[in-house]
Amino acid sequence: MQNSFDDIIEKLDNHELWDFPGGVFPAERKTLSNQTPIEKSPIPERLYVTVKQHIGVEGQIIVDVGQKVLKGQALTKSMNPFAVPIHAPTSGEIAAIHKHVSAHPSGLPELTVEITSDQQDKWTKLCPLIDYQNKPKMQVLAAICDAGISGMGGAGFPTHIKSSPKKDVEFLIINGIECEPYITSDDRLMREHAWQIRQGIDVLCHLLKPKHVLIGIENNKPEAIEALQVACRENPNYRICSVPTKYPAGGEKQLIQVLTNREVPAQGLPVDVGVIMHNVGTCFAIADAIFAGKPLIERVVTVTGEAVESPGNIWALIGSPVAHLLAHCKYKQAGQKQPNIIMGGPMMGFSVTSDLVPVVKTTNCILAPTDNEIAGNNEQPCIRCSACADVCPASLLPQQLFWHSKAKELDKAQDYNLFDCIECGACAYVCPSEIPLVHYYRIAKSEIRVEQEDKQKSDKARERFEKREARLIAEQQTRDEKHRLAAEARKQAMASNGNNAKDKIAAALARAKAKKQNASIVDEQPIAPTKVAPANQSEQEAKTEASDVSTKAASSNQRVQAAIARAKAKKAAAEEAVTETELKEKVDAGDLIENKPDVKQQDNDVKLVSEQSPQAKVNTQADVTDSRPTADVSQQHQEPNKADSKQAKIAAAVAKAKAKREAQKISNSDTASNPAPAAKVNSPQTKISVELAKTEEQQIDMKKRRIAAAVAKAKAKKAAEIAATSKEDKPS
Repeated sequence: MQNSFDDIIEKLDNHELWDFPGGVFPAERKTLSNQTPIEKSPIPERLYVTVKQHIGVEGQIIVDVGQKVLKGQALTKSMNPFAVPIHAPTSGEIAAIHKHVSAHPSGLPELTVEITSDQQDKWTKLCPLIDYQNKPKMQVLAAICDAGISGMGGAGFPTHIKSSPKKDVEFLIINGIECEPYITSDDRLMREHAWQIRQGIDVLCHLLKPKHVLIGIENNKPEAIEALQVACRENPNYRICSVPTKYPAGGEKQLIQVLTNREVPAQGLPVDVGVIMHNVGTCFAIADAIFAGKPLIERVVTVTGEAVESPGNIWALIGSPVAHLLAHCKYKQAGQKQPNIIMGGPMMGFSVTSDLVPVVKTTNCILAPTDNEIAGNNEQPCIRCSACADVCPASLLPQQLFWHSKAKELDKAQDYNLFDCIECGACAYVCPSEIPLVHYYRIAKSEIRVEQEDKQKSDKARERFEKREARLIAEQQTRDEKHRLAAEARKQAMASNGNNAKDKIAAALARAKAKKQNASIVDEQPIAPTKVAPANQSEQEAKTEASDVSTKAASSNQRVQAAIARAKAKKAAAEEAVTETELKEKVDAGDLIENKPDVKQQDNDVKLVSEQSPQAKVNTQADVTDSRPTADVSQQHQEPNKADSKQAKIAAAVAKAKAKREAQKISNSDTASNPAPAAKVNSPQTKISVELAKTEEQQIDMKKRRIAAAVAKAKAKKAAEIAATSKEDKPS
């Protein structure tokens, strides 16, 4: 059970603290660099600004090669809450955007913006937020994010995320321990800029609303403790805590345990125990961003080591090559057999692979030791002495972690809480076999992270595939359901249509009967006898009858019948031409009698009509009636001269023959289309078809009779005119 807030304050009032397990006491070697004030580094000719310098994701680059930039101008923008922008450390021109060696133990190239300095150091427009207390918290957090501030004492976690927790905060701890040997950047910063650090603490208190502020400083930094006591004396909630010197007291979990006796759970965060921790360098950067509007473009870096002639602390621009800072401090490379440059301290730092490695936001020290200053790598087999386990501040089993990490048994290494290791190097420091234990732990962690990333990618791919399959199945089911419903609808429609079939058949039969009745009424109308009339009157009658026929044939309901009638008319004309030729030959041979009209033939025609069907009888009688006036006309003009009336007789004979032929065709057609009722039509559809066929045939026969009568009258008229003309022309 963790201590309550009141118990912690009571013990702190008594100047009592807690302790953490393990720890070592290496040589400090801090006096090499903490004796002189912080110096200003000259502007390098080229700066290499790494795009991603924090935990999270990189921002989106918003500059192009060849573009002029000003000091403090943003080079990237945040497209994600865990993205922190970077800024131009000085004015100049974007020389390149490419991959460059990174400030990482692996030295793998990372995306970098290369800037060529113009040495003018001209600032961009700054936007301070002096009255931050009257601004919304989100606006203050946005200003911190836009300034590109991330944790400057450890892993580089985005400050705006860390300063907006979802849980209540009891203690805000400001880490000024700086426990690692050689490093004095925070020490000199607290001595020289205690007031700005206090301003940064004020901003954090405005955002976090903690109950109490604890500023932890190791007791080997009396000047820094005094400077902050003076700066914070006005606020009783700001407490300066002098912490005993022991490595690694500056670790996040270890310092929380020392000041509050609260332990952060495995895989947990300090806010889970009511604590938020920030570094003194981060507080200084927050004060610069809020009160001056300056982004994070420089930081204090300790350049030290016995291989450096003038060690000290420097305001180094972010992106400055390590070689530039070493040259400024007069690095004695010529006297080293195996030059070794370490970024960070001797316990947690790493050797750089190139002197062009740039300074990043988390760089606090550049160590250049001599060949004899730091022991070399003389790894020997493990002797199982358990010294590493005794000094581990996280209470782990470094020996077991070493075995599993070296054997690539990553699952077992995780079972021994590999990720609780803070990589402080205490185990490697005390190892008699000089085994670089932290090196093995880092490799194992890196491999596990790669596996986890691959697993996350595969899980996401599997989830996408499963969602896609589920979506396709759902779409197929939807389509099947639509098809099923459509099929049911069709079945219902067919069933309803079947119920109404009888009504539709009855309606069709009624329509057919009505058409039949109309046709019979037209057929029963008598045809007036034709008399010889003047030429104009006969032509007008012929045109009128033809127009009537054409008009009826052109109606929408009888278009098919009109086409059939036209075809039969053409055929009848052809037959008429043949008949006229035959009759002319008979007349020339004396087969036709001049003085007697062919009344007998007409009587035979009438007799034939009486023997036919009623419909054919009416048609034939009409034809015979039309032909008799023709014979009478021919008899009126036969007296003058037999030779002159020959043409008229031929025409009359042609008309009678045509009438007879038409009567026979109609009789045959009626006989074929109206056979004896041998079989009864059972289905209603068949009855409808038969009735419709009969009606159509009757209409066609009626049209044919009218056309034949008109043609016969016209020919008789023409024959009479010819006979009259020949009689007039004969001399008396």
